[in-house]
Amino acid sequence: MKTVYTKSAPDAIGPYSQGIVVNNLFYSSGQIPLTAEGELVNGTVEEQTHQVFKNLEAVLTEAGASFETVVKATVFIKNMDDFPRINEVYGQYFSEHKPARSCVEVARLPKDVLVEIEVIALVK
Repeated sequence: MKTVYTKSAPDAIGPYSQGIVVNNLFYSSGQIPLTAEGELVNGTVEEQTHQVFKNLEAVLTEAGASFETVVKATVFIKNMDDFPRINEVYGQYFSEHKPARSCVEVARLPKDVLVEIEVIALVK
């Protein structure tokens, strides 16, 4: 088991890692729209989703994986009315390769953000 850490993504805001690699699978922690410096992106749901994908790209790269090797994504959203706008951004990162996915509306997310995404990916 290997802990994944990169300065190109925000530090965990609790007692957990950015991700773990086990048996050629990478499990990311949920990424929220914080910059690598830990600043909250207080923008539209689209802007927040782009920041989440920037963070996911950083931890995937550090793990030796990529968006093309993601097998499962879980999307947590504050408001299901944002679903179409989040999907529009999501599709920019998963246009040809479409991993399995779940999307869940939740009562609240850390730092009151609008979206959080976690992934499982094959390590190259």
